[in-house]
Amino acid sequence: MIDEKKLIKYMNDVKFSINSYTMNPVTQICGAKSVEDEAYFSETVKRIINTREKTKTALKELGFEFPDSMSNFIFAKHKDIDAETIFTQLKERKIFVRYWNKPRINNYLRISIGTDSEMDKLISVLLLVSLLGALLCGCGKNREMYNANLTKYIT
Repeated sequence: MIDEKKLIKYMNDVKFSINSYTMNPVTQICGAKSVEDEAYFSETVKRIINTREKTKTALKELGFEFPDSMSNFIFAKHKDIDAETIFTQLKERKIFVRYWNKPRINNYLRISIGTDSEMDKLISVLLLVSLLGALLCGCGKNREMYNANLTKYIT
């Protein structure tokens, strides 16, 4: 017979292997309470929407394309710079976005909406990446040369 602690461990192993976005009971209680507090909830939603819209504008100005987002993330690709290169540059600066090297989505980044200061930092680095691309390759006309040189110059 399996003891209780071992059984709970096995159940958690299965739970966390299926869904990486699970919440523990304390997180669930806090989430429920935050939704019940209408003023807090409304202010948080408003702040996220404002930050998302500001970020969408900045991303478009930097050459990103994406379907319109009404959620807490933007699924974007750059018109000239491949997603893996951008992902690597951001990761080296401890800015984390999601990147999947899978067919159909391997040139997209999932950019979660953070605080204004976090998004400003993201946009600053993306501006640097975009400007360097323009300088190295004549406004992104040669993607392979750009991607190779970017890694060399911006680390």
